[in-house]
Amino acid sequence: MSKAVELTQENFDALVIDAKLPVLVDFWAEWCGPCKMIEPLIDELSVKYEGKLVVGKVNVDEQKELVSKYGIRSVPSIYFVKDGQPQEKFSGSESRENFIEVIEE
Repeated sequence: MSKAVELTQENFDALVIDAKLPVLVDFWAEWCGPCKMIEPLIDELSVKYEGKLVVGKVNVDEQKELVSKYGIRSVPSIYFVKDGQPQEKFSGSESRENFIEVIEE
């Protein structure tokens, strides 16, 4: 079962920018085929790294302010954020190994 949290304009700063743990932020959409394909991996990472990593999901159709603020032009767009700063950006075609490598650095 996924441990990912739903991120909104209202909770984004508290859960991502001010987070003590690194955060994987998945910008996704309900209609996005590649988003559905990568969802099991995102859910797996949320469980595997529970307590070491926060995994959050931003629905781009519902959170247009965040989409604009972070310049999201395509989905899925996945950011690895540490100490409130984006460190890495992934597209939906990244491998499990690439995600794990960045998380475990």
